[in-house]
Amino acid sequence: MSLSLQDVQRIAQLARIDLDADEALATLAQLNSIFVLIEKMRAIDTRAIEPLSTPLAAVAPVNLRMREDTVSEHDQREAYQRSAPAIEDGLYLVPRVIE
Repeated sequence: MSLSLQDVQRIAQLARIDLDADEALATLAQLNSIFVLIEKMRAIDTRAIEPLSTPLAAVAPVNLRMREDTVSEHDQREAYQRSAPAIEDGLYLVPRVIE
C-alpha cells in the first residue's frame, strides 16, 4: 500500500493541519516508508516463534516478581468528596451536558 500526494493532503485537511507543498511531499515519503517497513514485517513467517512475556526473555530467562495483593492506601473517599459541590450515595453529581 502506498499513499498519493492527494491522500496526504486529504488527511492533513481532515486533521486540520496546514501543510505546504514541501511538507506534504516530505510527509508522503515518510508515510510510504512506514508502509514499506510494515509490508516487510508482514512478510516474515512468525508462526513458529513463541511470544515473549518481556523482550528480555530473548536474552536470558526471566523470573517475573510477583507481589502480594494487599491494600496499600486507606479509603479517603469522604475526604476527597468534601470539596465536591454535589454528592449522592458516594458518587459525584455533575450537570447534564448532553440533552
